[in-house]
Amino acid sequence: MEYRKLGAADIEVSTLALGCWPFAGGVVWGDQDDDLSIATVHAALDAGINFFDTAEGYEHGHSERVLGRALEGRRDEAVIATKVSPDHLSPEGIAAACEQSLVNLKTDYIDLYQIHWPNHAIPIERSWRALEDLLRAGKVRALGVANFAVGDLSELVEIGRPVANQLPYSLLWRAIEFEILALCRERSIGLICYAPLAQGLLSGRYAAADEVPDGLARTRWYSHARPLAKHGEPGCEEVVFRALAGIADLSRRIGAPMASVALAWVRQQRGVTSLLIGGRNPQELEWNLSSLSLELDAATMADLERLTEPVKGALGRNPDMWMSKSRMR
Repeated sequence: MEYRKLGAADIEVSTLALGCWPFAGGVVWGDQDDDLSIATVHAALDAGINFFDTAEGYEHGHSERVLGRALEGRRDEAVIATKVSPDHLSPEGIAAACEQSLVNLKTDYIDLYQIHWPNHAIPIERSWRALEDLLRAGKVRALGVANFAVGDLSELVEIGRPVANQLPYSLLWRAIEFEILALCRERSIGLICYAPLAQGLLSGRYAAADEVPDGLARTRWYSHARPLAKHGEPGCEEVVFRALAGIADLSRRIGAPMASVALAWVRQQRGVTSLLIGGRNPQELEWNLSSLSLELDAATMADLERLTEPVKGALGRNPDMWMSKSRMR
């Protein structure tokens, strides 16, 4: 396992992190057995993964509670990242949310505490000062953000120093390349990438858009006619599956699983600290671990970018996977 420094923080995290949203189950992920989730956390620790990401908003803290149970007796092996919801970004809301997350996680400190989404109704300075109070109190070790685009991030770095920004980034979601990635690199803000397998598309799990569960077919890849979609856009399903066919063909030529190729491409991008993988059981986790031994040469990296350029063009600069009117600024 490779470890990288988390921005300016004195914290080293594994390049593969376990994203714990699937542990929540619910509408998005469907039924999920808690014991299987706990076994997945133990398998991740045994494989050298030390970084675990969750949020209070994942089914009202259920994901946090499962992770807390899983880490009992092994807390010192883990770097825990969780997030405060945008509705809780008043100073009082932040303090209360942090206390509840500590209870859920069965710990007395959080390694990385992140703003989950911006709330433009509350001045960021007010929220950030409250987060810094938690830092001084020893309740958190480092502060970061998620889903902050250039406008919000530029405003924040004038008053504070986030160590990380968590954003969607994959071969099929390259919106951050327009400007956000450059700012993160410039400010030494570590990039934590979520959905690096495009919610299963880049694993080869789905042969057509109609096979994707409704809970996942909500993003702007898919038509607004999908049952749970809220974005109002036509999507780019045909373009996406044409790119997937090209990636699958390239992967066969180099003799590597498509998921490994996709993860290696993200891992090799400058400025990326860690990739969130979402294994729901030890077997799914094992499939992703094989990507660590794969190094792509410059020609292959360029070929992958060429294959997915039409998807990048179709989706444009909006980094919000779910909304046409971006919640990021």
